[in-house]
Amino acid sequence: MASVKDAVNSRELEQKNQSQLIPEISRWIGIVIGSVIFAVGINQFLRPLHLYSGGMMGFSQLFTYLLHDRFGVVAGNIDLSGILYYLLNLPGIIIAFLKMPRRFFFKTLFTVSCITFLLTLVPIAPEPVLEETVANCMIAGLMAGVGVGLTLRMGACDGGMDLIGMLLIQKRNGMSVGRITLATNMLLYAVCLVLFDIPTVIYSLLYSAACSLMSDRIHTQNIDIQALVVTKRTDLETLEIELMGQMGHGLTRWKAVGSYTGDEETVFMTVVSKYEINRLKAIIHEYDPNAFVMIDEGVSVGGNYRRKLV
Repeated sequence: MASVKDAVNSRELEQKNQSQLIPEISRWIGIVIGSVIFAVGINQFLRPLHLYSGGMMGFSQLFTYLLHDRFGVVAGNIDLSGILYYLLNLPGIIIAFLKMPRRFFFKTLFTVSCITFLLTLVPIAPEPVLEETVANCMIAGLMAGVGVGLTLRMGACDGGMDLIGMLLIQKRNGMSVGRITLATNMLLYAVCLVLFDIPTVIYSLLYSAACSLMSDRIHTQNIDIQALVVTKRTDLETLEIELMGQMGHGLTRWKAVGSYTGDEETVFMTVVSKYEINRLKAIIHEYDPNAFVMIDEGVSVGGNYRRKLV
């Protein structure tokens, strides 16, 4: 077994040293696309309704309203929401620098900067795009959720409570970015309830719920998958090395006997994220096209499990 461990470590080092230029470029492009979708959803569908987004974006909108309408602070044609959004995210950026991998930090810094620029660049629609307020809320929530989820899936974060959520779900099971964001928005909407009317808060909550649900659907790294693999191959050391070396997760294996055929078989069990499942299947079927793979989605995992969210 020691030789397998050494081979796995060597394989991991080899994987890290290999060029990942094209996949990495595609992730950065995905971050830009997600930021554009988020900014368009906010400025074209949500802001014309005078509703409030969740998280740091919602607080930046609230502070912009207070500065402009209550204290008379005017910055010409510049929308202060984007600038305040960046300032409010500085503590989160510092946390990312101290607690998270450097690649994640730079991607998060780029994402926050990109969203700040786009929120300032994309014009706010003078009138609601659609006649129905609910329809505008739902479209804004779905677009913002897709934008947030896409940036998370690309290994970045838009800052704020999403960043704190990513830190927490690595420590505690049953957490998700969408759930944490939705819970923290209660404080924001409690303030809105004092300053504004009830319909404003209700429609803002509707938007927030749609955004949280969609971001969790896109951010597949927080969905755990249990995989059981049954194979009749006997030369399994190479397969083990590839699985543990490329996936970065441990395996448990045991011997089994087919009830119908009486053939000896080997069963592997591992837990990966939904984001990693296609790569797992590709590795398995490369070595054994006839392997039997069973997938159980949304399992609850505890103990020494390495969550790879970035």
